[in-house]
Amino acid sequence: MKELVILSGKGGTGKTSLVGALATLAGSKVLVDCDVDAANLYLIADPGIRESHTFIGGQKAEIDQQLCAYCGECLDYCRFEAIVSVASDAPDREPQFEIDRLNCEGCGVCTYFCPENAINMKPAESGKWYVSDTRFGPMVHGQLGPGEGNSGKLVTVLRKKARDEAESLKCDLILVDGPPGIGCPAIATLTGAGYVLLVTEPSLSAFHDFKRVAQLVRHFKIPAGLCVNKYDINRSISGKIEKNAEENGIDILGRLKYDVDFTRAQVLGKTIMEYSTGETANDIRSLWKKLQKRLQSIDETGTNTNIANIQGL
Repeated sequence: MKELVILSGKGGTGKTSLVGALATLAGSKVLVDCDVDAANLYLIADPGIRESHTFIGGQKAEIDQQLCAYCGECLDYCRFEAIVSVASDAPDREPQFEIDRLNCEGCGVCTYFCPENAINMKPAESGKWYVSDTRFGPMVHGQLGPGEGNSGKLVTVLRKKARDEAESLKCDLILVDGPPGIGCPAIATLTGAGYVLLVTEPSLSAFHDFKRVAQLVRHFKIPAGLCVNKYDINRSISGKIEKNAEENGIDILGRLKYDVDFTRAQVLGKTIMEYSTGETANDIRSLWKKLQKRLQSIDETGTNTNIANIQGL
């Protein structure tokens, strides 16, 4: 079983569109959308949810109004403005305090300083994750709630479930749509992968962020390839990106022209491979053949060994 991760240094490079196209070409596989802060692979895959699970990513404070003496100690110590004073329903009682769950960071300072022990930390739902069926095969995906953290922990849950699903179905490949950037969810997505395809575009910001994500890939010593999307909108920067990739041992696997068929396909909820038989579709087929060769050369014993070590991210 091989795990192919598609990453980008910044958002908007066309990474998810390319994942959808590759999903059309790949045979036996499990899809994973690890961009849990802004998941959008489902827009193309149109999943039918088979399993739904609650993700507990941390703790939130909770005030026991029966014990609260309304002294205001918690209000003074909270640095996140998560404790708010609200008017009591009873006219003869002082205002009471409540927790703004969006602002609460789960630090526990309020519980430590509360003289009445009226505040406790309780496990909090941070999001949802799903196992779905799509026309491409099984898909594991999730979504954090607004303002919630522990994205790396949720990514780890998704990857482990995807591997279990692949082993159960005897799938040959796990195809991962990773998050942009180099932060916690990207590290959790990357660690232990078999091969990484970096997707970028010819702009100064994309070039800058490509160099950062390439450095991250080198740190984990994972073989990587490059696909420059929309390379023809600025051939000069495309050339600089490819030169930098070569200098850092990253294979240049594909160049895709700017093609409005990507957008037209998305409007219809399709991948470009399902919509078009043009030049770009042929270039993606060529890219997939190169990726297959890279995947075939991966030593199985080295993959996915570090997934268990990123639980705390």
